[in-house]
Amino acid sequence: MRERIELTFQVARRTGATIRMVRTGGHGAYTVRPVTPGASPAATPGQRLAAGSVHAYTAIGSVLALLMVHLSYRGDVEAVLWLFLAAIFIDGTDGFLARRFRVKEVMPGFDGALLDNIIDFMTYALAPMVLLWASGALPDGFWGGFWAAVPVLASSYQFCQAQAKTDDHFFMGFPSYWNAVAFYAIAGSFSPAVTVLALAVCTVLVFIPVKYVYTTRTETLFYVNMTLAALWMVAYAIVVAQLDSPPLWLLYGSLVYPVYYVALSLWLTYLTSRRARLGEPVTA
Repeated sequence: MRERIELTFQVARRTGATIRMVRTGGHGAYTVRPVTPGASPAATPGQRLAAGSVHAYTAIGSVLALLMVHLSYRGDVEAVLWLFLAAIFIDGTDGFLARRFRVKEVMPGFDGALLDNIIDFMTYALAPMVLLWASGALPDGFWGGFWAAVPVLASSYQFCQAQAKTDDHFFMGFPSYWNAVAFYAIAGSFSPAVTVLALAVCTVLVFIPVKYVYTTRTETLFYVNMTLAALWMVAYAIVVAQLDSPPLWLLYGSLVYPVYYVALSLWLTYLTSRRARLGEPVTA
């Protein structure tokens, strides 16, 4: 019996299969059985419903992305900016819900992380560039399309990196916050030249290996980070609600959070790199 179990575990390690040991009788009698991907064998219908609901909540972002593109071409800039905020809220809360309801364990056959990446690419990269291009915030003609495409291509690269999200909960390279760039460009009435400059700088940052704070996961100053992020979202909402004549003091004052975010990210990049060189734990 012991030999059969050991052989089964060896095969499982080589093939990546998932197995479990089931007690089939008294006196320590166990049977080794494969676990079929798709649902946790111990999950109740209620747990599967909860896990599926979390995935459905994340998937709402795909509908928001579709509406963002549609409304961008209709010229309803304010509505698109509100949808950006809704997408940010969903993205900031679905991970917590996924961990709370153990979706990986309950529905191991469904890749929630892949779904999240697809939604984020559409709502954080593609839709913001459509908005900037369609609203006239970029240069006319060929160059408008060119500069709309550059961040999308850079984000395609960034999202496909194996360490786009590092094991110690950072984003590697500028984390495609193009929705925030679009928000400031439109609310601040940037000229096309200034908008292009902002896009160019952020595109370069995608390829520089700085570890950016993952607001809902990075442990260092977690509560400070979450509080500042929430305040930034409030400021965003106030500005969008008065988009025809936004309070510029609040718009530019809200830049305190992005500046803090970048400064903290640079500091933690240095700190974790130093710890790695010294052979110390690198978690932040």
